[in-house]
Amino acid sequence: MKNNQRIYLDFNATAPLLPRARAAMIEALAEVGNASSVHAEGRNARKLVEQARTRFAGILQCDARQVSFTSGATEAAHHVLTPHLRASGHDIRVSRLYVSATEHPCILAGGRFDPDQITILPVDRNGVLDMDALEKALSIHDRSAGAAMVAVQLANNETGVIQPVQEISAIVHRHNGFLVVDAVQGLGKLPLSLADLGADFAFFSSHKIGGPQGVGVLVSANAGVMPVPLLRGGGQENYQRSGTENVAAIAGFAAALENLPSAADLAKIAGIRDSIEAQMRTISLEAGNNIGEPVIFGASAPRLGNTSCFALDGIRAETALIAFDLAGIALSSGSACSSGKVKKSHVLDAMGVEDTLARSALRVSIGRDTDEIQTGRFLSVWKDMVERLA
Repeated sequence: MKNNQRIYLDFNATAPLLPRARAAMIEALAEVGNASSVHAEGRNARKLVEQARTRFAGILQCDARQVSFTSGATEAAHHVLTPHLRASGHDIRVSRLYVSATEHPCILAGGRFDPDQITILPVDRNGVLDMDALEKALSIHDRSAGAAMVAVQLANNETGVIQPVQEISAIVHRHNGFLVVDAVQGLGKLPLSLADLGADFAFFSSHKIGGPQGVGVLVSANAGVMPVPLLRGGGQENYQRSGTENVAAIAGFAAALENLPSAADLAKIAGIRDSIEAQMRTISLEAGNNIGEPVIFGASAPRLGNTSCFALDGIRAETALIAFDLAGIALSSGSACSSGKVKKSHVLDAMGVEDTLARSALRVSIGRDTDEIQTGRFLSVWKDMVERLA
């Protein structure tokens, strides 16, 4: 790698578009037909959509009829987080939504629930949902008003902390509730099946695995139980999501699914992440002057192998991000902020992290192509910052 080549360490924000996904999109764009048309051109477009649906269903080990395409995870969340479900033509009333305090903003917004119908559940210092609080909340839930819905991330986008979704599922279903799992960060980073998630509904996003932005998936564990549609119109996606399908993006998503990391790839990625954290500690301790070690958030809980969220008191995130960017390295602060500004992380706040430390939080999230040359350049910039602090 040349020294002037930029290094990308922000895979949790979006993964670089894979060449095979780009090629599949270009090929799909050459198709003329609307996937809802009955002529040969329309059938060709429909074939691409259904092949992608079948491929995704194979990965999740579910029926293709349980898979609906959306414009992304935010739409899927808004679709499924609703007080109104339908089962075999009958309405199911959901009276309250329970979410953990560290959820992605698209979950915290509550979808189609009114704000007074949403309960925020606490997490522990590692960001893991408080199971006792969940049990207590559901035990006093008024079932006569409607069922409970619980929404949790499989893995947090900032810290990489993995929630015990099977344990959560057991609690939710014991109280006859519905479980929604935001599995966006898990696809391509963890072994996944719909059964293992224990979810009634789960959603995913293409651009986290090297597919195009602007396409996602909502999966239902039971094709007979679905949310009342968010978008009404032509009845596409089995009447779940009206609107002409984005065939090119869906084809690109399907191509990316063919290139998911292997177990060996994931182990290698985790090893690189662990090495980064170990060397950061060594650099900080060797700097002297009581600099201390960087804090690794969620380090005592199971984490995604590609993610490290850390802070060293005295190095502000804004300053560090600029320094890394000027050195040709892209990473992010601890907060996922749509405005592009660095803000205090609600995730770290919920974990009880002090404000000063939280405002120093940085996140490195790596991919299969991240190598020691790239991490070496990252560590070199980190060393310069630590030594200036010392």
